[in-house]
Amino acid sequence: MRNSFAPRLSQRSLGLLSILGIAVMALALLLPALGQEKGADEIRIGVVMPITGREAKPGQYQREGIELAIKQINDGGGIFVKSRGKKLPIKEIFYDDGSDQARSAGMVERAMSSDGVVAVIGGYSTALGEAESVMPDRYQTPLITPGAAATTIFSRGYEYIFGTLSPIDLLGYTTAQYLGNLVDKGKLSKGLKVALALENTDHGIDYGHGIDNWNREHPGYFNVIFSEKFDLGATDFSGLLQKVKNAHADIFLADAHLQDYITMHRQYIQSGMYHQMISYGARGPEADARKALGAATDYIFAGIWWSSRLAYPQVKKFNADYQAFTGHPPDSWYPATAYDAMRILAAAIEHAGSLDKTAIRDQLRKVELKDSLLPGQVLHFGKNGQIVASFVIVQNKPDDKVDIVFPADAATGESIAPKPKAH
Repeated sequence: MRNSFAPRLSQRSLGLLSILGIAVMALALLLPALGQEKGADEIRIGVVMPITGREAKPGQYQREGIELAIKQINDGGGIFVKSRGKKLPIKEIFYDDGSDQARSAGMVERAMSSDGVVAVIGGYSTALGEAESVMPDRYQTPLITPGAAATTIFSRGYEYIFGTLSPIDLLGYTTAQYLGNLVDKGKLSKGLKVALALENTDHGIDYGHGIDNWNREHPGYFNVIFSEKFDLGATDFSGLLQKVKNAHADIFLADAHLQDYITMHRQYIQSGMYHQMISYGARGPEADARKALGAATDYIFAGIWWSSRLAYPQVKKFNADYQAFTGHPPDSWYPATAYDAMRILAAAIEHAGSLDKTAIRDQLRKVELKDSLLPGQVLHFGKNGQIVASFVIVQNKPDDKVDIVFPADAATGESIAPKPKAH
């Protein structure tokens, strides 16, 4: 009897252990959220950004934008949470992902599963944003990315991910639209030949699609005669640039990250090439590039999500506040999209009236930031979680000047086209 009964007892024990294990895992997921509602008098927000590695500079600027918003909110007493009947300060839980995809995803997972955060802001760059994007729905915790905009992130049906960058295909489309506007003004000739160099990511694919879409809608303006992909982080673009040179195009458009832009353009100058117009996508006016390359960056144009030159009163105030907070002016678009990400998250938490993460997610779908820094001044998320705001085109000018040159109602200066030849 003892021998026949022992296996049944063992199976029951295993079953009970399995149930107990599942219960412990469920509690591990629930406790951080419960702790936020009933525990310490603070609102925990995870921030995952690269402040080391190849994306360190943009990551630093985005972190600064987030932390400026947190400081201003906390200086005002925090965020009012109705269920607590008072304002609560924000507690930042920061992780440096080192510009590494696997580490980035792991840091977001840690923040969501172990640190009791109600939301995360993170994901500078398409590569890092894509790696992080699987975590929000898994842990039912909202994530706002202020630095990743590839279609793949927002086309998978995720319910907890949001983004304060307009789509990359719109960047490509706006770039072509701007060049078309120069044709209409008589500054460029119709039928010019274009060479494309696209980063080998979904970002590069989207940028190319945007240019193709505009060209299909406006036949006869431009003819793309060369298009090739390149790997991010390369140190030698000479082979690619030789192909560009051999194509004899009139316009050169590359879609690159900051370090690739600096490296590629240095080698472009060394090749002795000339094109009537040059762009590196969303990169161009960065201080690091202008310091590294000097006058060689003059007349490069870029499509960016925000410019400190926008003539909105809130932008003027942000510029001054950011300078005072960091000791340096805003560099390109990076801090502004992160600053607004934190502000719209704060508005969603207040509207939710609690620290329930699903309630916060629901309010992110509805809330509007009506004093946004971004073009149009109203920030709200579309059905897929991504904003759709206009881009501005800026052009570098001599003596480190940068002008908004498109659209006309935001312009601070005229486009110089074609680009003057170097003497």
